[in-house]
Formats: sequence, C-alpha cells, structure tokens
Amino acid sequence: MTTVLDIPVTTITGEETTLAEHAGKVLLVVNVASKCGLTPQYEALEALYESTRDRGFEVLGFPANDFGGQEPGTDEEIAEFCSTNYAVQFPLYSKVVATGDDKHPLYEALVAAVPEPEGGDPEDFRSNLRGHGITPSEAPDVVWNFEKFLIARDGTVARRFVPSTVPDDPGLVEAIETELAK
Repeated sequence: MTTVLDIPVTTITGEETTLAEHAGKVLLVVNVASKCGLTPQYEALEALYESTRDRGFEVLGFPANDFGGQEPGTDEEIAEFCSTNYAVQFPLYSKVVATGDDKHPLYEALVAAVPEPEGGDPEDFRSNLRGHGITPSEAPDVVWNFEKFLIARDGTVARRFVPSTVPDDPGLVEAIETELAK
C-alpha cells in the first residue's frame, strides 16, 4: 500500500528523499512562508518540535509561494531565514506548490486523504481573505500558509487543521498526543 511516506520530496538542501525517512514517527506537515502574518508560528512550531521530538514526533516544513507570494525566496534564502530568525531545527524541504492544478503529489495526497480542515471554519478564513481583497483557494485545497496535516505513525493522514490553529492549540496538541500514544 502506498502512503504519503512513499512520495518523493526534496530536502531544502537538495537531497532527493521520501518521508519514509521518518517512518514510525508522528509527523506534522506544514506549508510555511517567510512573509506571512502567520510566520511567527515558526517559533511555536520549533517549541513543539523541541518538546516532543524525543517521543517520536517531527515537524516537517514545506515552503510554498502559493498564497500572496509570501515565500518568494530560494531554498537557501528560506533556510537562512528560518535559522536566523526562528532557530528552526525541524526538517525543511524544498519549496513546493500546495494548491491548484500543479500541486505537489504530497499535497495532492494530503488533501485527498482529509479534504476538510478542523480547528475553525475554513470558509470563514476564506471570507476574511476576500475581505482583504485576496482571492482564496477553493475547497478542498489548502486554505493558506501554515495549514497543518497530522500523519500517524503508520503513514496515514490522521487530521488536518486550518492555518489559524496555532501549534500550541489544545486541540492540535491533544491530537498529537493521541497519535504519539498509539
């Protein structure tokens, strides 16, 4: 059976790999951006990673420039930004497309597995974007930067959370703890 762990990805330093290198761990896949109002979530993502990685948890950051051009940099510039501004130690991957017809196969699989995010109404988020003159993605595509997909130890996509769900949100932390306990 093919899982999201088998889909080819590229690290931010250019190595071809798959998420299978994290097999047996609970994963939080996040489409990240350096110039977004939600960018400060990097700090809480790193804190979450630091506090749970010894228990088999990984945060995986996938930069995407899909939303308002808020990740315009090269992979090298993104890595430098994350290191310098947020001391990010969790794994980062090469920039991907997270929405639309050209979305990366990983995001195709993630969205297909869990079409609707939780943690808030994605349509409210989309309405808010429209109120700011921004044309949002259409459901079931990723709503915006910092949407979170929780992957169980067996490689199945367990949950999906709206971008405004902060990394220390009790619902997200509980979901992570539930998966870690399995």
